[in-house]
Amino acid sequence: MTLTEDRSAPVTETGTNEARRAMVSSQLRTSGINEPWVLTAMASVAREDFVPADWKAAAYIDRAVPLGEGRFLAAPLFYGAALTEADPTQAKKILLVGDANGYFAALLRTLVAQFDTITPAEALVAGPGGYDLVIVDGAAEELPEALVARLEDGGRVVTGEILRGVSRLAVGCKTAGTLALLPVSEMGIPAVGEFAAPKRWTF
Repeated sequence: MTLTEDRSAPVTETGTNEARRAMVSSQLRTSGINEPWVLTAMASVAREDFVPADWKAAAYIDRAVPLGEGRFLAAPLFYGAALTEADPTQAKKILLVGDANGYFAALLRTLVAQFDTITPAEALVAGPGGYDLVIVDGAAEELPEALVARLEDGGRVVTGEILRGVSRLAVGCKTAGTLALLPVSEMGIPAVGEFAAPKRWTF
């Protein structure tokens, strides 16, 4: 399905269930997302519940879906890949930067009993730390120092990253107080506006 297709078609439970199965088989599996627990989580959460009414019929397209006010729900591939890299069941204390009532949070609830959620705006200021896994729902040009400070030494980050205008999934580990990110794969990931890099003068 593409963004130009008709979004006014009636949405039925049978239709969305079929779309969810197709998402797993034709978007995730074909892109190397094969962990059974990831596929089970994504097959069990209804993406259509997290998009505006006029986008429900297009909830399972292979690209970002507009949520309004400049926000987007990332394509299924991002969530499948991010969950695979995060492996949240192996973490002791998890922080999700995103919407507490959003799609990523719903996916995490199928996998772990407890995690904390903050908005990107809240991530800009100092807060409680001790997290061994931080997940960002979106792509950052620059992760704020206040967010990195919440991560314990040896802790991991899974985030979208924007480098020279190209977004990609990235993972990182905090060592001796410093976080280094390594790219995993390029993919379209909506930008987190609050995590834009400050404008710098060039000569």
